[in-house]
Amino acid sequence: MERVLDGKVALVTGGSRGIGRAIALRLAHMGAKVAITYLSHTQAAQETVDAIARVGSEGMCLQGDVASTADVEACFQKVTSTWGGVDILVNNAGIIHDSLLVRMDEEAWDRVLAVDLRGAYLCTRLALKGMLRKRWGRILNIGSVVGIRGNPGQANYAAAKAGLIGLTLSVAKEVASRGITVNYIAPGYITTDIVEGLSADLKERILQRIPVGRFGRAEEVAALAGFLCTEEASYITGQVIAVDGGLVIS
Repeated sequence: MERVLDGKVALVTGGSRGIGRAIALRLAHMGAKVAITYLSHTQAAQETVDAIARVGSEGMCLQGDVASTADVEACFQKVTSTWGGVDILVNNAGIIHDSLLVRMDEEAWDRVLAVDLRGAYLCTRLALKGMLRKRWGRILNIGSVVGIRGNPGQANYAAAKAGLIGLTLSVAKEVASRGITVNYIAPGYITTDIVEGLSADLKERILQRIPVGRFGRAEEVAALAGFLCTEEASYITGQVIAVDGGLVIS
């Protein structure tokens, strides 16, 4: 793979597993130094960093809660002191806490909004300071098709991911003239731990709604993410792009 991101520094939140790990590895293959954040999966985070090293790039794992201002500031300070700043930010960290709204407690609502939306705000605000000085940057917000079409039992998650679309569009307009692009990737049903844990019956019902007839792979999301970080994608900003096998049009 051509190392078109040599000299760039990427920060991928929630990069220890799943889509986050796939994106981190894709950017590393393309030549970027990659820092990942994680909350509790220490071993998985180290495995991701080890994989980054095996493809010939530098990696770093940083423990912290993206919903915490202090933790986010500490992560950015570490990356900046080590590598000089963040050129590429991937806001991938997210959680779910599913329940029908009538039964959803305030803690479940607040925590999902804090991690999935506030976390992106905190990270984006800090990343932009360096990007604006350099007049170059790439910000990717990893959302979900749920943020576009909703889903029963996921009102908190859908609200957070829909909010992330609004954040993407607004920030894209604010910084476009400074060489910074901001885009939103909306994965559909991707083969991760969550999807693997679904019952066979539920999987079959979901597959019937996906026009291409299969679940996606994290690497397919990562391929788009990698392209959007290149110079070739400098004219693409403020976009909401689904990687979902046609689910949003079904």
